[in-house]
Amino acid sequence: MNMPFRLVSVATTHPGLVRRVNEDRHCERAEDGLWVVADGMGGHAHGDWAAHAVVQALEGVALPADFDAAVQTVADGVHSANRRIWAEAQRREQQMGSTVVALLIRGDRFAALWVGDSRAYLLRDDMLVPLTRDHSQVQEMVDRGLIAPEEAAHHPRGHVLARAIGVGARIAVDVVADNVEPGDRFLLCSDGLSGPVADEELRQSLVRHAPSEAVEALLAQALARGAPDNVTAIIVAAQEATRLTFADAGGGRS
Repeated sequence: MNMPFRLVSVATTHPGLVRRVNEDRHCERAEDGLWVVADGMGGHAHGDWAAHAVVQALEGVALPADFDAAVQTVADGVHSANRRIWAEAQRREQQMGSTVVALLIRGDRFAALWVGDSRAYLLRDDMLVPLTRDHSQVQEMVDRGLIAPEEAAHHPRGHVLARAIGVGARIAVDVVADNVEPGDRFLLCSDGLSGPVADEELRQSLVRHAPSEAVEALLAQALARGAPDNVTAIIVAAQEATRLTFADAGGGRS
């Protein structure tokens, strides 16, 4: 696939320091310009299976070259995963679910698609911009003016989702799209990272370190805070593609 940027990505995942099972799943399809993080719902049966079903659905889709068509294909994959998880939940008579956040890059455009509270951020010109908005009860309370934004970070209902894959027969997938610029860095993560590590700390790690070092620094920060949840992070850096020029073998003189 022809890309105007050289895309460099790195990922890490860790069960954290409290939970025995890592219910996070992720995939990197760097050659296709697609990255995904899914977080199985803790406290629900088979959250790891649900997250795996989401990632499996997106690992297997054939992505068209056209940007808008590819975005629709990713969204269709999320809907397919929702139907599969919902059907399995009905069969087992157990609730199960997952979040998802996906980044798609085609040419000089990108899209972030999400359901739940796994997040996507964009670092541009040393500024960190949240691309996603949590589908959580606490975020809804903030939106309605019931609590202040600073109260949301440590609210006791902070992990209660208002929307997740597999908890209903149908699901709405949110999408945001824009252009990619040279030097952009994207961060996809589960709430095991964005919960204990503040946005400003995320920004500083992305600014100060190369992607491979930044992802390890972010994991170390989450672990230093006790890592009460599974931690998964993917960093994607868009670098200008280099063009090689060759000098005349004869020195360029006549």
